[in-house]
Amino acid sequence: QVQLVESEGGLVQAGGSLRLSCAASGVIFSRACMGWFRQAPGKERELVGAIDWSGGATYYADSVKGRFTISRDNAKSTVYLQMNSLTPEDTAVYYCAARWCASGYAISGYNYWGQGTQVTVSA
Repeated sequence: QVQLVESEGGLVQAGGSLRLSCAASGVIFSRACMGWFRQAPGKERELVGAIDWSGGATYYADSVKGRFTISRDNAKSTVYLQMNSLTPEDTAVYYCAARWCASGYAISGYNYWGQGTQVTVSA
């Protein structure tokens, strides 16, 4: 059974930083593409960042490019999302997700999801 467990989010002031982590189990993590999504109240879930199995290829939504960094540690079966220069518009529930990938990263088709963690950025 695949499980994805995100770290606790939190409340941070605008301009601050926060790092989320997501620990995976029950999956061959080193061959899984990973993604971070977020969903703000009243909005659709959106992909924030994605990473291939090796960590060598990444994707970022335009809204977070240059501020967020996705990375992974296959030895720890963990994916991270470093968030810098946070703004109130980044307030959302953040989810990590996994899927099998032959190569590259994936922007859709994720099969497995974490429970989500709330990130709130105050002005």
